[in-house]
Amino acid sequence: MCETTPELALTTPYRQAQRLLADWLERDVVGALREVFAVRAALAGLNGVEQHSLSRWLAWLCVAAASRGESILGRIRRLDSSLGASTEKALSHLPAGMDFQTVRSRRKSA
Repeated sequence: MCETTPELALTTPYRQAQRLLADWLERDVVGALREVFAVRAALAGLNGVEQHSLSRWLAWLCVAAASRGESILGRIRRLDSSLGASTEKALSHLPAGMDFQTVRSRRKSA
Protein backbone atom coordinates (compact mmCIF):
# COMPACT_ATOMS: atom_id res chain seq x y z
CA MET A 1 0.00 0.00 0.00
CA CYS A 2 1.25 3.46 -0.88
CA GLU A 3 2.02 5.87 1.94
CA THR A 4 0.75 9.40 1.60
CA THR A 5 2.43 12.49 2.89
CA PRO A 6 0.19 14.57 5.12
CA GLU A 7 -0.57 18.04 3.85
CA LEU A 8 1.24 20.83 5.63
CA ALA A 9 -1.23 22.55 7.94
CA LEU A 10 -0.20 25.99 9.11
CA THR A 11 -2.03 27.51 12.03
CA THR A 12 -3.58 30.95 11.80
CA PRO A 13 -1.12 32.52 14.30
CA TYR A 14 1.82 31.08 12.33
CA ARG A 15 0.51 32.38 8.99
CA GLN A 16 -0.13 35.80 10.51
CA ALA A 17 3.34 35.96 12.09
CA GLN A 18 5.00 34.81 8.87
CA ARG A 19 3.08 37.37 6.80
CA LEU A 20 3.87 40.23 9.20
CA LEU A 21 7.52 39.23 9.46
CA ALA A 22 7.96 38.97 5.69
CA ASP A 23 6.35 42.39 5.26
CA TRP A 24 8.51 43.82 8.05
CA LEU A 25 11.72 42.52 6.45
CA GLU A 26 10.78 44.17 3.14
CA ARG A 27 10.09 47.59 4.65
CA ASP A 28 12.50 50.50 4.93
CA VAL A 29 13.75 51.61 8.36
CA VAL A 30 10.89 54.01 9.07
CA GLY A 31 8.20 51.55 8.03
CA ALA A 32 9.86 48.76 10.00
CA LEU A 33 9.95 50.89 13.16
CA ARG A 34 6.20 51.48 12.88
CA GLU A 35 5.42 47.78 12.54
CA VAL A 36 7.87 46.31 15.06
CA PHE A 37 5.37 45.99 17.90
CA ALA A 38 2.77 44.24 15.71
CA VAL A 39 5.43 41.74 14.59
CA ARG A 40 6.59 41.13 18.16
CA ALA A 41 3.00 40.59 19.31
CA ALA A 42 2.44 38.06 16.51
CA LEU A 43 5.65 36.21 17.42
CA ALA A 44 4.58 36.02 21.07
CA GLY A 45 1.51 34.01 20.06
CA LEU A 46 3.52 31.14 18.53
CA ASN A 47 4.16 27.84 20.26
CA GLY A 48 7.56 26.11 20.25
CA VAL A 49 6.99 24.08 17.10
CA GLU A 50 5.80 27.14 15.19
CA GLN A 51 8.78 29.18 16.40
CA HIS A 52 11.11 26.42 15.19
CA SER A 53 9.40 26.33 11.78
CA LEU A 54 9.63 30.09 11.52
CA SER A 55 13.34 29.97 12.37
CA ARG A 56 13.96 27.44 9.59
CA TRP A 57 12.03 29.63 7.13
CA LEU A 58 14.07 32.65 8.23
CA ALA A 59 17.30 30.68 7.81
CA TRP A 60 16.43 30.10 4.14
CA LEU A 61 15.58 33.80 3.78
CA CYS A 62 19.00 34.64 5.25
CA VAL A 63 20.67 32.47 2.62
CA ALA A 64 18.62 34.09 -0.14
CA ALA A 65 19.48 37.57 1.16
CA ALA A 66 23.18 36.66 1.44
CA SER A 67 23.21 35.54 -2.17
CA ARG A 68 22.01 39.06 -3.06
CA GLY A 69 24.73 40.60 -0.90
CA GLU A 70 22.33 41.57 1.90
CA SER A 71 22.11 40.53 5.53
CA ILE A 72 18.86 40.21 7.46
CA LEU A 73 20.13 38.22 10.44
CA GLY A 74 21.06 41.37 12.35
CA ARG A 75 17.57 42.77 11.91
CA ILE A 76 16.06 39.50 13.12
CA ARG A 77 18.33 39.55 16.21
CA ARG A 78 17.30 43.13 17.01
CA LEU A 79 13.63 42.25 16.59
CA ASP A 80 13.75 39.26 18.94
CA SER A 81 16.97 37.88 20.42
CA SER A 82 15.64 34.33 20.91
CA LEU A 83 14.32 34.25 17.33
CA GLY A 84 17.72 35.49 16.14
CA ALA A 85 19.51 32.78 18.10
CA SER A 86 17.21 30.03 16.84
CA THR A 87 17.56 31.32 13.26
CA GLU A 88 21.34 31.24 13.63
CA LYS A 89 21.10 27.66 14.91
CA ALA A 90 18.83 26.74 11.98
CA LEU A 91 21.43 28.24 9.61
CA SER A 92 24.00 25.81 10.97
CA HIS A 93 21.66 22.87 10.20
CA LEU A 94 20.98 23.67 6.56
CA PRO A 95 21.87 20.99 4.00
CA ALA A 96 25.42 20.73 2.69
CA GLY A 97 26.28 23.41 0.17
CA MET A 98 23.94 25.95 1.79
CA ASP A 99 26.41 27.22 4.34
CA PHE A 100 25.53 30.82 5.17
CA GLN A 101 29.14 31.99 5.43
CA THR A 102 30.05 30.36 2.10
CA VAL A 103 27.16 32.04 0.30
CA ARG A 104 27.98 35.33 1.97
CA SER A 105 31.63 35.28 0.99
CA ARG A 106 31.03 34.08 -2.57
CA ARG A 107 32.11 36.67 -5.13
CA LYS A 108 30.07 37.33 -8.21
CA SER A 109 31.85 37.30 -11.54
CA ALA A 110 31.50 40.17 -13.98
